[in-house]
Amino acid sequence: MSLLDGILGQHGGDLAIDLGTANTLVATRDRGIVLNEPTVVAIDREQKRVLAVGAEAKRMLGRTPGNIVAVRPLKDGVIADYDVTEAMLRYFINKARGKHSLLTPRPRVVVGVPSGVTSVEKRAVFEASVQAGARQAYLIEEPMAAAIGADLPVEEPTGSMIVDIGGGTAEVAVISMGGIVASKSIRVAGNEFDQAILEHVKDAYNLNIGERTAEIIKIKVGSAAPLAHELDVEVNGRDALTGMPKSARIESEEIRRALAQPVSEVVKAVRDALDMTPPDLASDIMYYGILLSGGGGLLRGLDQRLREETGVPVSVSPTALENVVTGCTRVLEANALNRSYMQSNR
Repeated sequence: MSLLDGILGQHGGDLAIDLGTANTLVATRDRGIVLNEPTVVAIDREQKRVLAVGAEAKRMLGRTPGNIVAVRPLKDGVIADYDVTEAMLRYFINKARGKHSLLTPRPRVVVGVPSGVTSVEKRAVFEASVQAGARQAYLIEEPMAAAIGADLPVEEPTGSMIVDIGGGTAEVAVISMGGIVASKSIRVAGNEFDQAILEHVKDAYNLNIGERTAEIIKIKVGSAAPLAHELDVEVNGRDALTGMPKSARIESEEIRRALAQPVSEVVKAVRDALDMTPPDLASDIMYYGILLSGGGGLLRGLDQRLREETGVPVSVSPTALENVVTGCTRVLEANALNRSYMQSNR
C-alpha cells in the first residue's frame, strides 16, 4: 500500500454532522466522533472577518470589546446567518478531515436537521454544506437520526417514540417501518430553558447574568419535577440597580417554577404527537415506552413529568448527547443514503 493510499484510508471519508443550535458534533465512519464544539462564531464587525469558531469563540460570549461580537449563527435549529454558518461549517469540516485534507476527495456529508424546517431552510443547509467543502450533502430529520443512533427498531413494523430536545427545537416523532408516522416539532428547547432562568434571576434578585451562567444553573439545579433532595447553587452576576458585582444563592425549587412554561410546552408537544398516533402504534408505545434524547432530555425529572402527564413509560437515553450524530454515521456505514428518510441536494 502506498503512502497516499494510507493517508486516504486514514483521513479520507465521509462526514456525519449534527448541526445543532447549541453544539455541533462531527463524526467519521472509521474514527467516530472527532469534533464536539459550541455552535458559536466570533466576528470582527469592523473588518468583517471571522476571528474564532467553536469553543474558543464561546469563551468570548459576553466578554468581547465593542468591535468583536460572538454570535450563534443558528436559531431554533435553522440557519439565521448564512455566511457565518458557511464559514463555521468550513472550519469544522477541515478540522475533522485533518491536516491531509488537501490530498483527499471532498467528502459527502450527512447533516441532521429539525423535522419542522421548511424547504427554503433545508436548501440553505444544502448550499452552506456544499460551499463549505462537501462534495454532496444529504439531510436526515433529527428525530429519525436520533432513533437510529439510540438503536430503536426504526425499520420494524412496531411503533417507536423518541423525544429529541436540543438547543433550539424539541422534536417528537413516532417511527415505524423506516418512516415518521406522526411528529411534532416546536421551537422551544434548551435555549428557552436558559432564557427562562436568566429572566427569573433578574426579576427575583435584580441580578443580571449571562447565557453561560444560566446554562450552568440549569445543569446544576434545574428540574421538571420535585426532587427527593432539593439543590441550590451560588450565582455571581451584576446588580441590575447599582451595576456592581453581586451574588445570590438560588434553589432548585424556584428554578423549577421558572422552567414551568417551556417544560409545559414540551409536554404538550408529546401529548399532541400521541394524539396523532394510530391506535396500533400507540399500543406499541404503551408497551415499549418513550425515549428521551438530546441535551434537553437530560433535564432532571423530565422523564418523571412525562410519565405522569401521559401514563406512558419514559426512559432517558444513556447516549442522549450523541444519538443524532451517531445515527448520521450509521447511515453512512450502511450506505443507506438512498433510503426514503434521506434527502439529497442532487
